[in-house]
Amino acid sequence: MTATRTFRIAAIPADGVGAEVVAAGRAVLDALAADSRADSQGAFAFDWQEFPWGCGYYERTGKMMDDDGLERLKDFDAIYFGAVGWPTVPDHVSLWGLRLKICQNFDQWANVRPVHFLPGVQSPLRKADDTELDWVVVRENSEGEYAGLGGRNLAGRGQGGEVAVQSALFTEVGCERIMRFAFDLARTRTRRKVSSVTKSNAQQYGMVLWDDVFRRVAADYPDVETESVLVDAMSAKFVLRPEDLSVVVASNLNADILSDLGSALAGSLGLAASANLNPERRFPSMFEPVHGSAPDIAGQGLANPIGAVGSAALMLEHFGLPDQAARLQKAIEATTGAGILTRDVGGSASTEDVTKALIDALNA
Repeated sequence: MTATRTFRIAAIPADGVGAEVVAAGRAVLDALAADSRADSQGAFAFDWQEFPWGCGYYERTGKMMDDDGLERLKDFDAIYFGAVGWPTVPDHVSLWGLRLKICQNFDQWANVRPVHFLPGVQSPLRKADDTELDWVVVRENSEGEYAGLGGRNLAGRGQGGEVAVQSALFTEVGCERIMRFAFDLARTRTRRKVSSVTKSNAQQYGMVLWDDVFRRVAADYPDVETESVLVDAMSAKFVLRPEDLSVVVASNLNADILSDLGSALAGSLGLAASANLNPERRFPSMFEPVHGSAPDIAGQGLANPIGAVGSAALMLEHFGLPDQAARLQKAIEATTGAGILTRDVGGSASTEDVTKALIDALNA
């Protein structure tokens, strides 16, 4: 009899609806694991440890996470994250104190954000009604515009005299590794195509380096179709010609914005999943829904858990369980296809209703 594999997961619900969607994701994952013995990939289980970090923790302690938090996290198999942010804590404090602190220190340099158009969810794109649409945004997650380089100074000049400098960092190493990741991913898809997003007409140093590296890397993948598109033109392409997309690779800021646009076009940010990967597996990777903490609906049972559950499917793929990931994705499609939808996608189902429907679909 094959031994049960146990994955140690650090759960960080953090703020707002993060607590609700992480709880939902955990329930769905545990239900999947309970039925895993009959699967060809073998039985597995989850060993969860929850950490109380976030804005509430900051208000009590002055810290978004413990001083030894990274040391405590580094030996887990993965991190399952909710959402960070609350009106009483400045956003740059909450983001840099928790989520970005984990991403950067664990070198989670590949952020993967699939754009799935789910059955039963109406897209604002008319084209989605009769066209098969499915693409993935690959985001450079360690440098670029979010490198955190710069500062504020000269406040002594008086009101209106302060200066802020925010520097973007582009390195050949950072550009090349995310582009190779995107090309390797494209080779696994039906359409082998990588679209590079740039703004080299205006950003003549960092983005020109990005373009140069993209051309060099593309030469090693002659079987993959390529294009290089300015970010403003790519924004339009997301709306007007999304059927032409497969893998979109972009810098930290550009991919952040474009992936949110893609999620909105699919129906709601509440549907969107993401993975922050350290592909070398030197550190644990982190899986989280794209949406924010949504203080306006927190604690009301209105949050959409689909993004968190989709992120759990990405975690299963990372663990080498593609069949179980596909099973979870099918449960998502069965649930939305049955019209069991939360308010953000035009339905009236609660978080609990959707969670139950997902588990029922797994057991069907």
